[in-house]
Amino acid sequence: MVGARPLPRSRALRRAVSSVLGSRWSLVGLLALIALVIVLASSAQGVSGTRMLGLVVRGVLLGGVLALGALGVTLVHGVLKMANFAHGDYMTLGAYLALAIMSVLPPGRSVFGLGFGYEFLVALVLVMPLVGLVAYGLDRVTFRRLRQRRSAPVMMAMAALGVAFGIRSIVYMVFGADFAFYYQGRPRPVVELFSGVRVRTDQLFILAFSLALIVLVYLLLERSKVGKAMRAMADNPDLARISGIPTERVVFWTWMVGGALAGAGGMLYGLDVQLRPEMGWWLLLPLFASVILGTIGNVYGALLGAFTIGIVWQVSTAFVNPAYGPAAAFVVMILALLVRPQGLMGGGR
Repeated sequence: MVGARPLPRSRALRRAVSSVLGSRWSLVGLLALIALVIVLASSAQGVSGTRMLGLVVRGVLLGGVLALGALGVTLVHGVLKMANFAHGDYMTLGAYLALAIMSVLPPGRSVFGLGFGYEFLVALVLVMPLVGLVAYGLDRVTFRRLRQRRSAPVMMAMAALGVAFGIRSIVYMVFGADFAFYYQGRPRPVVELFSGVRVRTDQLFILAFSLALIVLVYLLLERSKVGKAMRAMADNPDLARISGIPTERVVFWTWMVGGALAGAGGMLYGLDVQLRPEMGWWLLLPLFASVILGTIGNVYGALLGAFTIGIVWQVSTAFVNPAYGPAAAFVVMILALLVRPQGLMGGGR
């Protein structure tokens, strides 16, 4: 039996270098190098350590909101194999539905030392299932028919873009194009965390609520029958159908969970900043960047990618105009994917 011919030395060297560069350790090294460059740049420009810590904290807070949206995008892509470009506008819909609900409720005092009253919490509880139901209804009207015809992914993406434009147009017609706020003129309490870093109590609530929803999604996926059915359908839809898994029920819960996360994310983002009809559209690219960076279809990767994008977005504002924050996050995403194309949580070393 003739033995296998050894690889030429140059080819073996290229493979070894490629294997090392594509490993998780090389990605860790890249991120450490980026962090070192940021520290050196902040020292050169006289940016104080307190300000940098504050920006990192704000990045974590932003990452919590992005994580909710990225989770929904990942669930829909994993189970239904479609890029839902309407997800950002589901977040907008949730924010404005909350504004409408709060407008009919009598305003209450601030609760638990936060900057909002009971009406915001009531709206939050109502908006999450409402957006989930809207998302499922739109699926029945548009995406379900395309799935039955086994339409190409690009057709699904174009349909999602059409849904996004439709939702945004309705928001423009009903609420107008001006900025809106949940509360105007109400004091927003501030607390000091450490080393002079100060944040609003509302932002701490946003992060805590986001983390609570993330834990609930984890328990749903890992411990419940619905979650296990979702994972089975994500792995092999045809086998799941043959095995007796109620696929339509899985589709329903996928849209309910994804829509609820989008509605909550939109409300929390609107509470932190302001409401505008295109707010979800501007968040759409960071959401997909989080999903791609973390590895497409990986729920935990989406979380890691969201917090990475959020931190880079905020920290970059110490050196560039805040309007270019998302661009800096995309640069880091591209560099990370050049080193590790499968994403942060992809297979490999």
